[in-house]
Amino acid sequence: MINDYLKEQILLNFGFSPTNQQEEVVGILSDFILSPNADSVFLLKGFAGTGKTSLISSLVKVMETVRQGSTVLIAPTGRAAKVFSLYAGCPAYTIHKRIYRQKSIDKDSLFELNYNMKSNLLFICDESSMIANDGYSSGSMYGTGRLLDDMIHFIYGGKGCRLILMGDTAQLPPVGEGESPALQEDVLRGYGLDVVSYTMTQVVRQADSSGILWNATHLRQLINDEDIFDLPKIRFQGFPDVMNISGSELIDALEQCYSRDGEDETIVVTRSNKRAVIYNNGIRNQILWREEELASGDMLMVAKNNYYWTDTLNKEMIEEAKKDGKDPKTASQTPFDFIANGDTALVRRVRNEREFYGFRFADCELVFPDYDDFEMEITVLLDTLNAEAPALTQEQQNKLFNGVYDDYFDLKTKPEKLKAMKNDPYFNALQIKYAYAVTCHKAQGGQWTNVFIDQGYMTEDMLGPDYFRWLYTAITRATKRVFFVNWNKEQVM
Repeated sequence: MINDYLKEQILLNFGFSPTNQQEEVVGILSDFILSPNADSVFLLKGFAGTGKTSLISSLVKVMETVRQGSTVLIAPTGRAAKVFSLYAGCPAYTIHKRIYRQKSIDKDSLFELNYNMKSNLLFICDESSMIANDGYSSGSMYGTGRLLDDMIHFIYGGKGCRLILMGDTAQLPPVGEGESPALQEDVLRGYGLDVVSYTMTQVVRQADSSGILWNATHLRQLINDEDIFDLPKIRFQGFPDVMNISGSELIDALEQCYSRDGEDETIVVTRSNKRAVIYNNGIRNQILWREEELASGDMLMVAKNNYYWTDTLNKEMIEEAKKDGKDPKTASQTPFDFIANGDTALVRRVRNEREFYGFRFADCELVFPDYDDFEMEITVLLDTLNAEAPALTQEQQNKLFNGVYDDYFDLKTKPEKLKAMKNDPYFNALQIKYAYAVTCHKAQGGQWTNVFIDQGYMTEDMLGPDYFRWLYTAITRATKRVFFVNWNKEQVM
């Protein structure tokens, strides 16, 4: 039978002997793919180290061999898409890139839901725990502002198209949501879909030798058992990849990681923006020896979604094509429709620092490593670099708005002024932070060789599901080493 053949080919591409659980899920996946029921979705949940990424990588290879172009890989963020493409062996895209199209800037929303004109495509979405659906985290500039709704409507609007959602329910849910909606069967059934669900629990990847996986699995079990009201203990003994270091050892450990693996493969994960600011300044001053506020070589993280700079550059590319007598539809485009909150960028050059409206700005040449090192010239807002808030506060945003608005005093009507502000580089300046230390939500979806975890001061009254998910998510960002900074003795197993 054809489903037996598909199952056999997927298992052959594994590269190792599958467990009974992996064989079982491959059989269910094969039945799902070959089923005539187009109104169905496959929900693949799995703990860290259970092999779900290897399974999907094998599935993608087989699908591409059988019928090229039959799968589309997507993820919520650029960094998550890059990680997905690396282990799957083929390009992955952000959800936004695949499902939205740009509207005229004069309309209320910059992007609207596109039409899925394809047939019989299998969409595979990784890091689905990050998909928001509350109309806030998704961003009102896109479609309905409810990303899960829009993704489902786009994919199932195509003839015979279906979706596989992959994720880990122990990770942090989207900001402002108690659970990850894309990983809940009842939510998916609410779209009129038949849900096929499987949860992989058997840890197989380096289970005996990896302290990262051992401790992640231990935390995952505590979360499942709702044993979340005592401080969890980390096991260090017998594992070379998890280390408990003191504050006095921190600088040497970071220097070694930077020297061996690079600044872009090392991250500090904290519980607050305030602690991230302290770490970022300490790293820049005491390890990287950077005296300027912003310098060439600095790693940055975007603090707020920005639609202006990609839109402006795309328009310039279209105008350039017209000047050269080319069809504007064939003009080059940026590899991303917007610069997303959490995207990383490398500073190539900084110039023309100045102050307007009570804020400080600079022109930067930025490289975006998660988008094939795409380069852009962008005006950035320097005030957010050391701010304890995640981005500009509402009070600061209002101050900037009023300052820029008053600058267009020569325009007579409010609509004219608002239209001008949409094209103002200062009002649309990119809000940035240093990217050496970040909160866990900013790190989610990414992977680094070395992860330093600083949970700060902890008491039992601070415990609960959010803390356990925070710690689990932080640990599973690492591929080789985790350093626990100033870990309490009470939390050492």
